[in-house]
Amino acid sequence: MATFESPVKVINASQEAIYNKFSNLNNLEGIKDKIPQDKVKDFQFDNDSCSFSVSPIGTLGIRVIEREPYKTIKFESEKSPIQFDLWIQIVKTGENESKIKLTIKAELSAFVKPLVSKPLQDALDKMADTMAMLPY
Repeated sequence: MATFESPVKVINASQEAIYNKFSNLNNLEGIKDKIPQDKVKDFQFDNDSCSFSVSPIGTLGIRVIEREPYKTIKFESEKSPIQFDLWIQIVKTGENESKIKLTIKAELSAFVKPLVSKPLQDALDKMADTMAMLPY
């Protein structure tokens, strides 16, 4: 099992606002235009799941499997060539300030790991950066 972690990001928003934005994947409509079209294609989502194509990995899908209000949202891969789990952790640091960290744990074979490790880490870092810049 390979683990990838984003840097911790400070967001000027309450823990509840961040949780509410990402616990319902329909809210991704508001950030769809911030996703780099050259990297992510065929982006689709509903309340509990989303899917997209990423080169060189292919189509990835995630589904919410657990919501711990205001603290954690856990996802698992769905219809993806790589089995993985994704966590969004949210910690309150002030009245209108929170920290987030994203973690991916993936089942990667010895052959696949060198091919996808850098793109996976880059994608995770970009997700955290984007989350930190969004209006809440």
